[in-house]
Amino acid sequence: MSNILFQTKPSDYKHWKVTTKNNTAWLTMNVNEDEGLFEGYKLKLNSYDLGVDIELLDAIQRLRFEHPQVSVVILSSGNEKAFSAGANIKMLAGASHAHKVNFCKFTNETRNLIESSSTQSQQYFICAIEGVCAGGGYELALACDHIVLSDDGSSSVSLPEVPLLAVLPGTGGLTRVTDKRKVRRDLADVFCTMEEGVKANKAKEWKLVDTITKKSVFDEKINSLVNDYQSKCTKVRDLTGIKLESLDKTIVDDNHIKYSTIELQIDREKNNAKIVIYAPTEKPPLSEKELYDSGDQNWLLRCVRELDDLLLHLRFNELDLGVIIFSSMGSLDNVLLYDQLFHTHQSNWLINEIKNYWERTLKRIDLTSRSLVTLIEPGSCFGGFLSEIIFCSDRSYMAEGVFEGNNKPEASMVLSESNFEFFKMSNGISRLNTRFLDSKAKISELAKVKDKIITSQEAYELGLVTFSFDDIDWDDEIRIFLEERASFSPDSMTGLEANLRFAGPETMETKIFGRLTAWQNWIFQRPNAVGEEGALKSYGTGNRGKFKKQRV
Repeated sequence: MSNILFQTKPSDYKHWKVTTKNNTAWLTMNVNEDEGLFEGYKLKLNSYDLGVDIELLDAIQRLRFEHPQVSVVILSSGNEKAFSAGANIKMLAGASHAHKVNFCKFTNETRNLIESSSTQSQQYFICAIEGVCAGGGYELALACDHIVLSDDGSSSVSLPEVPLLAVLPGTGGLTRVTDKRKVRRDLADVFCTMEEGVKANKAKEWKLVDTITKKSVFDEKINSLVNDYQSKCTKVRDLTGIKLESLDKTIVDDNHIKYSTIELQIDREKNNAKIVIYAPTEKPPLSEKELYDSGDQNWLLRCVRELDDLLLHLRFNELDLGVIIFSSMGSLDNVLLYDQLFHTHQSNWLINEIKNYWERTLKRIDLTSRSLVTLIEPGSCFGGFLSEIIFCSDRSYMAEGVFEGNNKPEASMVLSESNFEFFKMSNGISRLNTRFLDSKAKISELAKVKDKIITSQEAYELGLVTFSFDDIDWDDEIRIFLEERASFSPDSMTGLEANLRFAGPETMETKIFGRLTAWQNWIFQRPNAVGEEGALKSYGTGNRGKFKKQRV
């Protein structure tokens, strides 16, 4: 199977259409049933696979960067029969376990991007449902700020995964129904065990939708809601966006990928991948005009787009690599100059979007099911926002002193304002706060060294790195760690790391990724779902799945 690519552009879309006028955008789903990512299924009734969601992610990113003037997005269907039937069942039945789990994780991350659009970018999403809206289709609607359902006798919403497929809604449906929509637990139980959909009046009564309206005045109602949400928007209306061009990406060979700011090197014998982030060589823009003129070539934006693309490549295309090693190289001073942009221009819409992009990508690191380690070596440039990668990692190793035969500067790191509640994890707090949970004294201590050079021994004493080693022990200690990690069960590592990474408060987001992903991961391996007579394999054949009755 060829590698899955995550870069696309509107002219290449097969499943979505985006149109904008003044301050409104229309995001229309019209899935080409013959353009599935893989062979063996047709994407009927606006059912979707990963390829459909890759385009959706791209469209939402472009709305934020290329159309910042847009304050309302209308999400609708171009299919007369259905809004969306959800994730394609034949795709799920035929996909590998790893693909199913990563697919669910990716769609969750994309829905979260929709959900954050209103709070981060003042782009409100109105979902206009006409026709069947089932499973993942309804989960897409749930991510929006307002759901409108046509009262036409046939349009409906449903989450039929349990009765029909023996799996769970894979994109946060269970959590959003109760925690976001505030549907009563007993009614949620009824709703999630129904094969048939819930139509207008009952859907409104149960809080499954916000508005119901007759088909004859459907468009009129949508326009009225657009005006209501436009009135809530306080951002400048005449913003001009920047175009997101294709990434500068070179696939050197199967083990080596180069971007303009990042490099990937794979060691297949040791089952690890090393990501090197290179500091900017150019100075940052000094004014907002220079910032805007730099467009998508600003190092901050280039770096995060490239890192995001690489993370997705590793998730879907390099399943056997158990360890991701982060390192950096270049001028720490230059990184810190770019870090200042977040704070000196934080009211600027473009800086705000770049900041939000970094926050999403750092969360993508948090949620990547690989062992993560950061090496802070001589010549590294972990400062400010880039230091967040240290705190994303399961472990960090910092070189101590000057290494013999190495003319690079002694390893150091810098904390800045970016590390103190600026970038939030899925649990709603900073990575430093998560690292030192409930220790206000420790956070106060770290605040005293903010913006100062921190050397290896000090970083170790402050608890900012796991271990510190000099050049005598460095190579051996890193080798031992990597060999030990490779010897453990990947399943155990995935469970261990996911349990340890998200200390602190539970949020709707942690529930979606923690509870749901864990259960879905388990269910996707059970014969009741994926066995030869399981529900996923039996769906569409006229036969119901045969279930083993033991509860475990």
